[in-house]
Amino acid sequence: MASDPAIWAVHPDPERYKRDVFQRNFFQPAMQGSGALIVEDRRSGDVIGSSRFYEWDPEAQEVAIGYTFLARSHWGGDLNWQMKGLMLEHAFRCAQRVWFHIGVDNIRSRKAMEKIGGRLSHTEMRVQNGRQVENCYFYIDRDDDAAIVSNLRR
Repeated sequence: MASDPAIWAVHPDPERYKRDVFQRNFFQPAMQGSGALIVEDRRSGDVIGSSRFYEWDPEAQEVAIGYTFLARSHWGGDLNWQMKGLMLEHAFRCAQRVWFHIGVDNIRSRKAMEKIGGRLSHTEMRVQNGRQVENCYFYIDRDDDAAIVSNLRR
């Protein structure tokens, strides 16, 4: 499913559809961390996406959610909303703020984040896979959570 070039077309790593790039830049780092999740279609049992928690900062009580992708067959519905709602509920058990780092040119993900209720904080260069990539930094605070999660669960 991740071999679909359209999934990565506006992503900062547009060649991630290639198996070796996916293994090196996505899969291996996900398996080295402790916050990777898969998204499974309960009807078919197929893996249809992934997301993860990363950059947990216990002192600041902040964590990031990202590296999210879904099969094109599941774009446009409520799945991304539902997944982010569940992940936010889980994150806010310990975190005060959740960050989302989105490539500045990834308009689809930026619009989804704005629709969810994320606030744009700033843009900043981040090193991703050995190269500098400009990212938008969105956040949702625990205090925002009740209204946002209620909206996500609609």
